[in-house]
Amino acid sequence: MRHHHLIQPAAAVCGTLALVAGLAACGGSSSAADEKVVTVYSADGLKGENGDGWYDKVFEDFEKETGIKVEYVEGGSGEMVQRAVREKSNTQADVLVTLPPFIQQADSKGLLAAYEPAGADQVDGADKASDGKWTSVVNNYFGFVYNKKELPGPPKSWEELLDAKYKEKIQYSTPGVAGDGTAVLIKAMHDFGGQEPAMEYLKKLQTNNVGPSASTGKLAPKVDKGELLAANGDVQMNFAQSKDMPNLGIWFPAKGDGRPTSFALPYAAGLVDKAPHSANGKKLLDFMLSEPAQQDVSAVGGGFAARADIEATDPNATELAALMRGVEIFEPDWSDIGTNLDDYVDAWKSATGS
Repeated sequence: MRHHHLIQPAAAVCGTLALVAGLAACGGSSSAADEKVVTVYSADGLKGENGDGWYDKVFEDFEKETGIKVEYVEGGSGEMVQRAVREKSNTQADVLVTLPPFIQQADSKGLLAAYEPAGADQVDGADKASDGKWTSVVNNYFGFVYNKKELPGPPKSWEELLDAKYKEKIQYSTPGVAGDGTAVLIKAMHDFGGQEPAMEYLKKLQTNNVGPSASTGKLAPKVDKGELLAANGDVQMNFAQSKDMPNLGIWFPAKGDGRPTSFALPYAAGLVDKAPHSANGKKLLDFMLSEPAQQDVSAVGGGFAARADIEATDPNATELAALMRGVEIFEPDWSDIGTNLDDYVDAWKSATGS
C-alpha cells in the first residue's frame, strides 16, 4: 500500500498568514495543493492484470501530459466508500470511482463535491447526477462468467445453477461490499419479481455456493482454472480478463425459459469533497472524459464509452456489441436501491445465513 500525502494543518494556517502578512516564503512546493499528485480510490476492474488496462493507459497519458502522478488505491465499491467515510476528518482521496448504488451512497454521505467535467454534456442523463456530483466515465453491464472448457455452453438460467453438478463450483461476491455482488441482488430481485422470491432463490443457491468474496475480480481466474464453473462479474472487467484467460465465457442468466437480462453498471467518478488536491482531481476527471481516453474505453479497456458522441469501431467494440445482442436491458431504480440497500443486504444475510 502506498503512503498518501497528508495535509499539514500548518499549510492551511500558512495560507491565511500569507494573505495577512504577505509572507512570500510560505507555501512553496511543500504545500499539498501544489503537489503534482492525485489520489484515486476505485472499484476494481479498470486496471489491467499486466499493466494493460484502461486505467494504466489513461494514468500514464495523464502524467505525460500534466506531470501529475496518480496514486491508485483499489477495492470493492462499498469498501472504498467506507474508507473515504472513515477519512472524512483527514481526506486522502481526490477522486472516487465506484459502481452504483455506491456512488449515490457516497453522495448521500456527503463525500462528493459538485464538478461537471468537460465532455459531461455528452454523457446520457441516466449515467450522471443531475447536480454534477458524479459522472460515468466507463459504461458497463452486469454479467456472469462460466468455464468454457468444462461446460458445453453457458448455463441458460438461474435455475440451472441449482443443479448438483454446480455444488461448491459457484461463487459470487458479497452484496453490500462489492458492486458486482450487490448487482446479484438487484438482478435477482428484478428477474424473480421482488425481494422475497429473490431471497428464496438465493437461499437455495447456498447449497452450491462456495462463500463470500470481497472482490469480484478475483473470481474470474478461479473460473478460468476450473476451480469454479460459474461466478458473477461484469462485462467490461471479464471481457478484459478473457484476453488472458482462454476458458472464460460471459453469459447472462434468465429466469426459467425467459430472455437473459442485464442492466447498466457504469464506473461512476466524482470529485471528493475537501480533496487535498482538488484542482488535480478536476484535471483527471476532465482527462478521463476526453475524446482520446473515451476512444480507448473499448479498444484498451474492453468497456463501453460513457460519451454518446464516441463511435467505437475497434474489434473489441464489435465483439461487445455482439455479446449484448438479445439481452434485455432493464433500468434499476437506483434511488430506491440507494435508500434501501442496507435492508436488502440484511434480507440477503438472513436468507443465506451469511
